[in-house]
Amino acid sequence: PGPAALAPAALARVKALVKADPDVTLASQEAVFVLARATELFVETIAKDAYMYAQQGKRKTLQRKDLDNAIEAIDEFAFLE
Repeated sequence: PGPAALAPAALARVKALVKADPDVTLASQEAVFVLARATELFVETIAKDAYMYAQQGKRKTLQRKDLDNAIEAIDEFAFLE
């Protein structure tokens, strides 16, 4: 998806986070878009895995324990523990 596919508010929030880093002086619109898209994919991956745990518990609502289980199950997310 192109920049239009992401909500302008999401891009603005990512840009604000980038600007909050004192080591970053400038960030191109393309860099902000890539960061926003990566964040979107990251959250989507965790949410899908967490929902799988909710379904195993016969629930439709995600709970903290579902997110914890998803994070523990995926080696790439070990940094979140």
